[in-house]
Amino acid sequence: MDSGFDDFIVPAAPAARRSRQVLVGTGEHAVTIGGEAPVRVQAMTNTDTVDAVGTAIQVKELALAGSELVRITVNTPEAAAAVPYIREQLERMDVHVPLIGDFHYNGHRLLADYPACAEALAKYRINPGNVGKGDKRDRQFGQMVETAARLGKAVRIGVNWGSLDQELLAQLMDDNAKRAEPHPPQQIMYRAIVVSALESARFAEEIGLPADRIVLSCKMSGVHDLVSVYRALGSRCDYALHLGLTEAGMGTKGTVASTAALALLLEEGIGDTIRVSLTPQPGESRTQEVVIAREILQSLGLRSFNPSVTACPGCGRTTSTTFQELAKQIDDFLRAQMPVWTQRYPGVETLKVAVMGCIVNGPGESKHADIGISLPGSGEAPAAPVFIDGEKALTLRGDGIASEFQALVETYIEKRFGAGAH
Repeated sequence: MDSGFDDFIVPAAPAARRSRQVLVGTGEHAVTIGGEAPVRVQAMTNTDTVDAVGTAIQVKELALAGSELVRITVNTPEAAAAVPYIREQLERMDVHVPLIGDFHYNGHRLLADYPACAEALAKYRINPGNVGKGDKRDRQFGQMVETAARLGKAVRIGVNWGSLDQELLAQLMDDNAKRAEPHPPQQIMYRAIVVSALESARFAEEIGLPADRIVLSCKMSGVHDLVSVYRALGSRCDYALHLGLTEAGMGTKGTVASTAALALLLEEGIGDTIRVSLTPQPGESRTQEVVIAREILQSLGLRSFNPSVTACPGCGRTTSTTFQELAKQIDDFLRAQMPVWTQRYPGVETLKVAVMGCIVNGPGESKHADIGISLPGSGEAPAAPVFIDGEKALTLRGDGIASEFQALVETYIEKRFGAGAH
């Protein structure tokens, strides 16, 4: 049968953008960004930094959830004074995640007046639009960069569209108005954001900060805006880039918007670190933003953090909730065990498990997984075949299917990833 697809080839993904590698921190606190390093996950605390113990506890929670760098607000003298104590608390808890200081307006004074704070932080986040006005801007920006260069710290120059340098924007708008055919205002805003980031980075280099200590970000709150700006930024420099949709929102809206924006850019090879700026639901843990960021990277095949569980969505063929309960049980079990398993079973994060609900896709999906189970759907015989490495291994029956399958998963992990398998 001639399908007309004899010469059909799936297009290859675009070549990944090559960025400079940046070292954040030293010794046990060191994390590499860019270059050959994987895309890193970041998060930010929402505690009052003055509360050193409370902040350290939340930093630990974020780190245990998988955040590889954690940013904290440093906005007052009291907050700056607390930073070394936060670092000390983390050391006592055996948490070595690098700390990033988030500075606006008064960062030059805080870094100068509190040298222990400047030393305890692994990286400074500077917003060019919030370092001063007029002739103060370059001087105060320069003071922060000089401190970073002297102490060997990394710097993220983070431009936000909500706090863009208004003098630069006004100048570009005036220049555009003089053109015979002016560009749309939105394009000038994009240009102002990119120019602000690049000119600030080059100024930092002139002051003495090496390019391999610089990370750039140009955060927007709209998906299309963010993608447009980062495509322009990525094509004009080889600095490491941090991605994030600022003010993404709460719940489903924030999750979907962040995923859409970050996935588009990451698929094009743009981005070296990411943060999902999710507004927590009332009572929700701050760690949810880390979970989503890791899921984005794993779904794109960029990193593996947890074994993946393929589960049937359910339909009229699957009136029983058995497969739903088993899928959740297995997923929760795998996630809970990962902190121990990553030490005991190298490579376990690549495991693929399938929990399916009827004969239509059940056997096929189970065969494609490392270990999978096809549960009986409505009207099917009360039997659940289990497939291991693509082959039917056995059939489970009765009321103990869930616990029996979980035991099989544990046995499979031990056999494949345990010490005897290497």
